Amino acid sequence: MSDNRQSLSDLASLTSQAPAPAPTGGDDAAPQAAAPVVSTMPLREQIIDKQGRAYATGRRKDAVARVWLKPGTGKITINTRDQEIYFARPTLRLVINQVFGITEREGQYDVICTVKGGGLSGQAGAVKHGISQAITKYEPALRASVKAAGFLTRDSRTVERKKYGRAKARRSFQFSKR
Repeated sequence: MSDNRQSLSDLASLTSQAPAPAPTGGDDAAPQAAAPVVSTMPLREQIIDKQGRAYATGRRKDAVARVWLKPGTGKITINTRDQEIYFARPTLRLVINQVFGITEREGQYDVICTVKGGGLSGQAGAVKHGISQAITKYEPALRASVKAAGFLTRDSRTVERKKYGRAKARRSFQFSKR
């Protein structure tokens, strides 16, 4: 068995191989041009259909949303109804429009989606997840900002199933002494 011990002197030799930082301050220091930061990640390709729309599926709780995104005036249609009619609560409409706020694309895309399952809160979360996926397929450059906001991650929290011998998932029946 080999002994792979490392000491501080080994670390010092590793840091000496790294490029030295540019001098900061002093009149004799020559002004250095800042090198542009280039991402090593390859840019993803735009994925659109024949009609020029990006498609994505969003999920939250028991709700599943199929979302089509295309350039337009900012109209959001859910199950053939306007978003103000389908999601009457302003907080649900706020959840859906968060993606456009983060990417600074308010009023630039039309959204058509069909939602099934779950309640209104889960459906709003599913539509948000679907819009996030679709906007990154239409504009791959926005993926970093949408991912940093956490909108591409599917929220996997669901209701725990009811267990036998119990009133709900964990709630027991009321104990009767007599």
